[in-house]
Amino acid sequence: MSENRKNVPRHVAIILDGNGRWAKKRFLPRNAGHAAGSKNVEKICKAAWEMGIEYVTMYAFSTENWSRPKEEVDALMKLLHQYLSDCLKTSKKNNMQVKVIGDISRLEPDLQERIRELETFSAQNTGLHFQVALNYGSRDEIVRSVHCIAEEVKAGRLQPEDIDEACISQHLDTKGIPDPDLMIRTSGEQRLSNYLLWQLAYTEFYFTDVLWPDFDRKELEKAVEYYQKRDRRFGGVKTEE
Repeated sequence: MSENRKNVPRHVAIILDGNGRWAKKRFLPRNAGHAAGSKNVEKICKAAWEMGIEYVTMYAFSTENWSRPKEEVDALMKLLHQYLSDCLKTSKKNNMQVKVIGDISRLEPDLQERIRELETFSAQNTGLHFQVALNYGSRDEIVRSVHCIAEEVKAGRLQPEDIDEACISQHLDTKGIPDPDLMIRTSGEQRLSNYLLWQLAYTEFYFTDVLWPDFDRKELEKAVEYYQKRDRRFGGVKTEE
């Protein structure tokens, strides 16, 4: 990686794509790809923290993923349950604070309980802030935030004229979390897939053909080096222009 560590993104969002294709290339069932992808999460989180990244948000299961074959969904839920159990240990080992974003109400009660246990257990950790997007869809998130704001207006706790960008941000699942500086999507796809649409307004995008289970520290370094070469203007222009 470049020696320039002064311009490391504070928050990196990742769309973990390509697990199924990784398995297909090896003549394995899709579930084997998901298992391999799950094992890669801790490695990338560890590498990110060592590189100076403070926040990592990963897209684990979207609101649209329920439409996949039941066998695959069931296997994913089982894998998520096991991952959350393992994450209790890894969050302590790596001093990592874990938060789940998305609507967890559709998940089974024991999975919801495991999420609450993990968030409480890791809340005081001071290392990497790791967000897992689980049953997450950005449009769903925005709709839920609008409902919440509408209820506050109805109750008289909020005036319509006080609704601004900051107000909306405070009602999103990512409340208190800085917007991503860099968004990485693996496997060659170049779309957002209903991911953090509000939060990614001024984020730099990095797309790679590398499949998620093969995305290692070297690939993360390439993404950060790409980011370091970008000129982030946030809608403005350079003074010399």
